[in-house]
Amino acid sequence: MILTSRANPGYQALRALAEDRRARRQAGATLIDGEHLLEAALAAGITPRRLVFSAGALAGHLAAWQARLPEVPSLVLSDALFASLSPVDSPTGVLAEIAIPVLAEDSANFVVLLEDVQDPGNLGALLRTAAAAGVEQAWLSTACADAWSPKCLRGGQGAHFRVVIRERADLPEVARRFPGVIHAAVLGARASLFELDLRGAVGFAFGNEGAGLSEALRSAASPFTIPMSDRVESLNVAAAAAICLFERVRQGG
Repeated sequence: MILTSRANPGYQALRALAEDRRARRQAGATLIDGEHLLEAALAAGITPRRLVFSAGALAGHLAAWQARLPEVPSLVLSDALFASLSPVDSPTGVLAEIAIPVLAEDSANFVVLLEDVQDPGNLGALLRTAAAAGVEQAWLSTACADAWSPKCLRGGQGAHFRVVIRERADLPEVARRFPGVIHAAVLGARASLFELDLRGAVGFAFGNEGAGLSEALRSAASPFTIPMSDRVESLNVAAAAAICLFERVRQGG
C-alpha cells in the first residue's frame, strides 16, 4: 500500500520528526536519510524503528532493505510525500526512524564545546570533523542547532554514532570540571594554536560565527588564535575546528 494523503497519521508523525525539535525530544526519535546513514546506524548497533521508502525507490534496489531487515516495519509513501520529508533536494528514496542514542557519560580526554552554533549543516560538518579527529564527547549549548535534526545528521554522515553528544549543556561548568585544558578560539589572543601543547586531556571551545564565545566561557578557558592572513577576518567555524582538532592529531594526542 502506498500512502498518498498528507492527513495520514503515519505521515504526520514522520513529518513531526522531520521538522519539530520538540517532537523529536518527546518521542526520543529522529529520521535518518539515505543508505549510508542507515549502514552507520546499524554498525553502531541501532536497529531502526521503521523504514520509510518512496514508491519509486521501492521498485528498485532499495527493496533489498525489506529483505535484510524483515523484523522492521516499513512504510511506502508517494514520491511527493517522501520528498516533503527528505532533508535534501534529491531524495535518496529511503528514510529510517531511529531512537536517539542515550550514551553513558564516561570520562574523556578529547572534547569539544560548541556554543550557539545555529546552522544545522555547519554543526553536522563540525561533528563529522570531530569524529574523524578522535573527539570523544561534544557538549552543545542550549542555543545550538538540534544535533538530531535530519539536516544535521546528514551533515554528520554517521559522526553522531561515534561521538557522545550532550545537548543543553552549561558550557562554562563543563569547562571548569574538565580534567585538562579547554582551549578557546578567540580573535586577537596572544597564544598561537601552533604553540600549544595539545597532548593529554584537551578540549576546544568554538562559538557562534557572528558573536563568538560568551564572556563566561572565555573566562573558563585558555584563549588562543589561529594565525591567518590579515586580509581575512575570520574562518567558518567548521573550518576553524578542523585546523585545531587535527593539530592535536598531528601532535599525537
